[in-house]
Amino acid sequence: MKNLIIIAFTLFCFISATPVEANPKESTPEEVAKIQVKSSTQIGVIEALRSASLVVQLTMILLVLMSIVSWSVILSKWYLFKNNKIHNIPLEDIFFKASSMDEIFDLSKSYPKSSLVTIFRAGYSELKKIISSKSTSQSNNLLSGMDNLQRALNKAVSNQISYMERRLPFLATTGSVSPFIGLFGTVFGIMHSFQKIGIMGSANLAVVAPGISEALIATGFGLFVAIPAAVFYNHFINELKKAELEFNNFVTDFLNISKRNFFK
Repeated sequence: MKNLIIIAFTLFCFISATPVEANPKESTPEEVAKIQVKSSTQIGVIEALRSASLVVQLTMILLVLMSIVSWSVILSKWYLFKNNKIHNIPLEDIFFKASSMDEIFDLSKSYPKSSLVTIFRAGYSELKKIISSKSTSQSNNLLSGMDNLQRALNKAVSNQISYMERRLPFLATTGSVSPFIGLFGTVFGIMHSFQKIGIMGSANLAVVAPGISEALIATGFGLFVAIPAAVFYNHFINELKKAELEFNNFVTDFLNISKRNFFK
């Protein structure tokens, strides 16, 4: 958070550090026209932001911060889902080829980044508790033990889904809200442009075009921030559904193997 505040302050100082231009009221009409024609043909993004109103500048800073945070979420989630794909496949092979749960537990230490390892260890821990506890009746042991094991595995799956889903709502919010934030800046930019028209007393293209272009930058940047956030949010939601299906299948296999070997 401190880094974001520093970045915002730096951007605001950079945008606000503009050379003082001549006051239109103190210039002749010919000079004003020349200045406006020059600015309309040579204006760039930084120059437009420097000459924009304070509201537009603050809007752009907010969009920059949202873009930085959203890209950090995108990169972290991309890395998370990639690691899951890489490390989950070997663990599934070990799970079906190993001769005992203890062997799977020892081999799983080689894949600490696998989400299936966390689920397996939760089930393995609960299974060890069930085996170590002596019940008075075999049927009670079967029913209560399987229920406890299933609850432990379901809880581990829910925790993993919650962890993988964390910060994804921010991408959804960024994708849906950023265009409106940009439009908000555009509205104030156009208002600022009309105020300049009133001050200069002229409404020709050379006077209107620079102010309109400054205002539209906010809308354009709002779309620039929103599109990647919306695209990657949908991609990660699809990956999350695949991961949830994989977790549920693993839980089913774990329960079946446990029932065949420990709850006869």
